[in-house]
Amino acid sequence: MLTDYQRNKLINAVLYFASNTKFCGLTKLFKLLYFLDFEHYKLTGRSVTGLDYYAWKMGPVPVALYDEMAAPEPDLAEKIVLKSKPTKYKKPLIQIEPKSEFDSSHFSKRELRLMESLAKEYCNALADDLVEATHIETLPWHQVFNVERRKQAEIPYEYALRKDEKEIMGFIKKENDEIVQNYR
Repeated sequence: MLTDYQRNKLINAVLYFASNTKFCGLTKLFKLLYFLDFEHYKLTGRSVTGLDYYAWKMGPVPVALYDEMAAPEPDLAEKIVLKSKPTKYKKPLIQIEPKSEFDSSHFSKRELRLMESLAKEYCNALADDLVEATHIETLPWHQVFNVERRKQAEIPYEYALRKDEKEIMGFIKKENDEIVQNYR
């Protein structure tokens, strides 16, 4: 369950990517959010949106948001509109269009820079390009889906870290826990 703080960040991240990229359908959005959360976790040890991602065939999917998109909650429905656009494939593109302005006050400078970087890098990319980008062998989706063969399983955020980074994060967490214990 997302807190109100996380929910506002999620909705505004959706608005940001819908406003700052072309062809922003559900698949592209899910991949952009995945990159945002996992890259931010790699830098700080925490995600931006609080979403959990699962290893589906076409890449990482935030299942809770995927499920909600069928009937968005009122707070999301008042900020975006979902439009069905025909494609050359069987399934139409469900394009996300903003109905509201992005509110940057919910984000740190680091989070804003990361969103801007992702939007710039993938601005003109199609969903298929992002699916391919998430399937790279060194990324967490590949580890869960292909190496561990745990189809549809949750992708642990820790998989964003290299072994040496995991050790450093573990050391920092241990130190922080000890500091908290000493202040009690």
